[in-house]
This record gives sequence, C-alpha cells and structure tokens, in this order.
Amino acid sequence: MGHTGKTLIGLIAASLTFGSAARAQKVTRQAPTAADWAAMAKLPDFSGVWETSFGGGAAARGRGTPAAAPSLTPVYAAKAKALARQTAKAEDNPSANCLPPGMPAIMGQPYPIEILMTPGKLTIVIEAYTQVRHIYTDGRALPQDPDPTFFGTSVGRWDGNTLVVETVGLEDVPRGLSFPYSDKIRIVERFRLADPNTMTVETTINDPEALTMPYSMGTRTFTRHRNWTIAEYICEENNRNFVDEKGKAGLNLANPDASPK
Repeated sequence: MGHTGKTLIGLIAASLTFGSAARAQKVTRQAPTAADWAAMAKLPDFSGVWETSFGGGAAARGRGTPAAAPSLTPVYAAKAKALARQTAKAEDNPSANCLPPGMPAIMGQPYPIEILMTPGKLTIVIEAYTQVRHIYTDGRALPQDPDPTFFGTSVGRWDGNTLVVETVGLEDVPRGLSFPYSDKIRIVERFRLADPNTMTVETTINDPEALTMPYSMGTRTFTRHRNWTIAEYICEENNRNFVDEKGKAGLNLANPDASPK
C-alpha cells in the first residue's frame, strides 16, 4: 500500500475514534453520593423482573383498550400504502435474521424484562434478543441532533409517582411501529405502579410530520416476579423466529427444534 493510502486510512481511523470519543463526552456523570442513594428510597420501586401476558382478550394481554389506527398525514399515508405494496423476501425479514424490533415494540415481547434502578439512570434488560435500554433520569435534556438507533435516546423525569420517559432518535426504518414516521418522532411512556407487583406502561407516539394527532398505543400491564431471573437468549443458536411463504414473520414458542408448519 502506498504512503497516500496509509495516510488516508489513518485519517479515517482517527476521525472515527474522535467521533466516538466526542459522543461519549457529551454528558459527564458524577459518581453517585450517599445522598443520591438515599433519595432513591423515596421513589417508586420498579426494580425486578416483569412479565406481560398475551393470552385471552385485550385486558389479559395487558393492553387495556385496543388502540385505534394511527391518523397519518396525506404524505405518510401514501408512504404507508407504498410499504404495504412491497413484498418483502422471507430471507430479508429482520426477525428471521435475529435483528431485534425497535421502539416501542421491543417493550412488548413475550419474554420478561428486568429493571435496574440506580441514581440518575433506569436500565431495562430485555431478555428478548439480549437487549438493553438506558433511561437517563439525571436531569439531562433530550439531544437536539441524536444519532438514530434501534431504541433511540431515552430521558426520564418524575411526575409524582409516575416516571415519564421521552424517546427520540429512532432509525428511519419502521422497526418498532407498523407505520412510517419522520425524524421528528417522539415516544412518550408513562411508567406507574398500580400495586406493589403490578406496573403499567402507557405509550403515546408524537410526530408532527407523520401524524395528524398523537397516537395512543394504550396501556400495557406487567406483573413482577420476585423469584425470577432473566435467561440467556441467543437468537442465532436457537432461532424461534420464522417467516412463512408469504414473508409474514412468526414466533415458534412450542419447540425451538421443530420446523414451523
């Protein structure tokens, strides 16, 4: 390789390194103090392993009243129709290739989640696809120009006993929703304890470009299992996701070794 090629590669590597470092240095978190830990004792306790069920009717599924269809603007209604006409190849289906769903679908998987509470941050360990969400409660603002990711950037604040979480910066591919959205999308979740072992999460989608009004996805109910632990989930070794001959994704919960019919 010539000198020019080595120099170019070096500049690219340096640029990538500097870019990563710059993003990591946007927010500096101080080590939590004893007072910070003591203050947490006054907050609702969301810690532990939670599960939402999917059997039976709407209430049994933990969804409450079924959500109405989103009201899309004319431009995004046309985009939705175009997406519906596209016939995806089965081998390109994200679930069949072990790619996790994005927000907010990742919060409704038929697997448990574990919530860890520490000063300034709530961490959600999601058994499905071995995913992790970070919800920052240290007073920071939402980023003005977020890097698009599967789950976006989530910032929470306390409204009495309710944790209000806002998420921005989703990838432009609709991985976690059934309709197209713009880069202005903002997901609002409201976490509450209905009783010591019951948590509700109300989810609303705001997008001034794609939606004519905020879209309420209803409320999902989770049950805490204090004697549970999160299991290892390696999709590539035990892939229960499949797609049928029409390209529709499915989930085989009965026997991971059996081929879907």
